[in-house]
Amino acid sequence: MFQAHRSPRVACVLAAVLAGPLMAADCEQTGVGLTPISELGATLYLDAFPGGLYPNGLNQAPAAHRLRGITRAAAVEPRLPDGTPSADGHFVLLSIGMSNTTQEFCAGGAGGCAPYSFVGQALAHPAVETAHLVMVDGAAGGQTAGTWDSPKDSNYDRIRDDELAPLGLSELQVQAVWVKVANSGPQTSLPAPNADAHQLVTQCGDIARALRVRYPNVQVVFFSSRIYAGYASTALNPEPFAYESAFAVKWLVEAQIRQMAGLGIDARAGDLNSQTVAPWIGWGPYFWADGLTPRADGLTWACTDYANDGTHPSPSGREKVGTMLLDFMLTSPFATPWFRADGGPSGGDLTGDGTVGPADLAILLAAWGPCGACDEDLDGNG
Repeated sequence: MFQAHRSPRVACVLAAVLAGPLMAADCEQTGVGLTPISELGATLYLDAFPGGLYPNGLNQAPAAHRLRGITRAAAVEPRLPDGTPSADGHFVLLSIGMSNTTQEFCAGGAGGCAPYSFVGQALAHPAVETAHLVMVDGAAGGQTAGTWDSPKDSNYDRIRDDELAPLGLSELQVQAVWVKVANSGPQTSLPAPNADAHQLVTQCGDIARALRVRYPNVQVVFFSSRIYAGYASTALNPEPFAYESAFAVKWLVEAQIRQMAGLGIDARAGDLNSQTVAPWIGWGPYFWADGLTPRADGLTWACTDYANDGTHPSPSGREKVGTMLLDFMLTSPFATPWFRADGGPSGGDLTGDGTVGPADLAILLAAWGPCGACDEDLDGNG
């Protein structure tokens, strides 16, 4: 059975980051008075920015985007290292991002991933596909958004040479990616036009295009924003920047939705055409909750969920994120066809209302007819 790979070099980088000066987290900051964007609905943050993970204050992808995502998920298939589809091949779920990302995805050293991490939990779960799926941790400490925004960035060579190659894998087998990135030491918050959230959405657009170049068979890319940072005792990425990183993800996803609906290319996110220059983009799990104030689903963040800097997750925080990411992969229609051993529930629920009926058929029929490499062409016959 494959396990996520963590090279000794990256393990040393991570150890160096974690071995920095000890500083006490601000455990008194148990909330900052902000509402998770998944609960904002159409309410405006700072009287300017509507909530919801997806457009119109909703947390559900619009029907057309949902159909494209389901189609792309169904296209994930085992491939040999040369990219040839084969039942004897594999497909890779890759993580991209910073120290928090690698700690939550794998939290391991050269010997493998910690059992409380996402990969550790996934490998122990009976519903997870293990015959062809390989989970590879490409994230690393100190690797901020700007170190991933070009296909020429050294991070991609590192993943190819130090993470994929030792497992006998290639970039042509990477077909799903989880991205969680941020910038260190942000200075300007919303609503300023030069706010870090605006810079981040541009970087995330660049990352999406870089992923398509490096991994030409990538089908789906899930972006997540940061966990609560009210306990932060450093300027690495405190509130409200952790909170506002969710708007960068929201705007990135909306930019692709709008572009594919014929509403033009977003000025900040850039070209995200899912048929040519970018993979299909959607939300992964949304992790932010206002400290000890319970979210609607009960999520809270205690100071004990953090390391001494109040920014990086402790083992309990890593486990919390890992559990949420695993639940997402086991239930999302954009992941279940390839992540679950049984393929998950039917992908015919295109409206996301829990039933398959006339409304779902109407969405499918709206995409009927000749097309050129369109996402809805399930058998690829044009």
